[in-house]
Amino acid sequence: MAALKGYGLCSVDSALHYFPCPRPQSQGYKRRSSRWVSPKAAVVPNFHLPMRSLEVKNRTNTDDIKALRVITAIKTPYLPDGRFDLEAYDDLVNIQIQNGVEGVIVGGTTGEGQLMSWDEHIMLIGHTVNCFGGSIKVIGNTGSNSTREAIHATEQGFAVGMHAALHINPYYGKTSMDGMVAHFQSVIHMGPTIIYNVPGRTGQDISPNVILKLSRSPNLAGVKECVGHKRVEEYTESGIVVWSGNDDECHDSRWDYGARGVISVTSNLVPGLMRKLMFEGRNESLNEKLMPLMGWLFQEPNPIGLNTALAQLGVARPVFRLPYVPLPLAKRVEFVKMVEEIGREHFVGERDVQALDDDDFILIGRY
Repeated sequence: MAALKGYGLCSVDSALHYFPCPRPQSQGYKRRSSRWVSPKAAVVPNFHLPMRSLEVKNRTNTDDIKALRVITAIKTPYLPDGRFDLEAYDDLVNIQIQNGVEGVIVGGTTGEGQLMSWDEHIMLIGHTVNCFGGSIKVIGNTGSNSTREAIHATEQGFAVGMHAALHINPYYGKTSMDGMVAHFQSVIHMGPTIIYNVPGRTGQDISPNVILKLSRSPNLAGVKECVGHKRVEEYTESGIVVWSGNDDECHDSRWDYGARGVISVTSNLVPGLMRKLMFEGRNESLNEKLMPLMGWLFQEPNPIGLNTALAQLGVARPVFRLPYVPLPLAKRVEFVKMVEEIGREHFVGERDVQALDDDDFILIGRY
């Protein structure tokens, strides 16, 4: 780099910029070395400090998260141009609160966090905390298959006030069991954490050995488990809190195998009935009554069924971010009949349920 006339090269700052400084005019001036020096942050271990706040109004402890029985993986509604419909979102969250749901997962699979930019993701977490953090626990899905992204998003999520984080194991670019432990240990120290095990989506099971190692951390709130009843029972017997990740198994997991509760998709539609299922003891008749609805919701990968149902109920606009598309007309007609059989009064929203025409739906690829 050529020095400007009358200037020399001063030392670099932390952003690695060179600054010109006036060259002394005295005869005794001796030019300094312009050799680059590595900034401290690059050579001092653990030099990076997390963003922390002294504000405690939304802060929670791990036991508060462990106590939750009904957590809704909340849907994210959209405007016709693909942006978030926050008015519809607020209505959805308010309905959950009014029906006794204790927590929401923001930007999870159901909320389509995988289709969000991180800016959108953190904004929605912050918005939920700001509007509802005093009435319901806000659990931000800040997990990623990239440890770097998971660290950054989790730090930001807790900075905007979320009560707990949801973390998935690295998917697609799968890692070893030791790598999985290291991945989770990179984020669990930041605050209360739920680990999400869903091999059907990640292609890799989180083994009990991984969870047992993580359970040494006081921040492990528990596991959202989708493998089945035996795994739920295994963790329960080890003193680890488990939420069923399968709506169609949650009743038996709760009352027969010791699950604390459920992290539910169905509760988006019938929050009061899902609370009853988790709080009021065994209820085989209600569980059987809801089974057709649960089967309908998951006949295609979630959240396709839920998005279709909420549009039919008039609670969310019929807007889909691709690659999700609505269920076909025949399935939409089935849903209308299910609502009538279960009772419209148990479902969210106030409008009459409609089948909707294909032309009513808006599919958006760029937003």
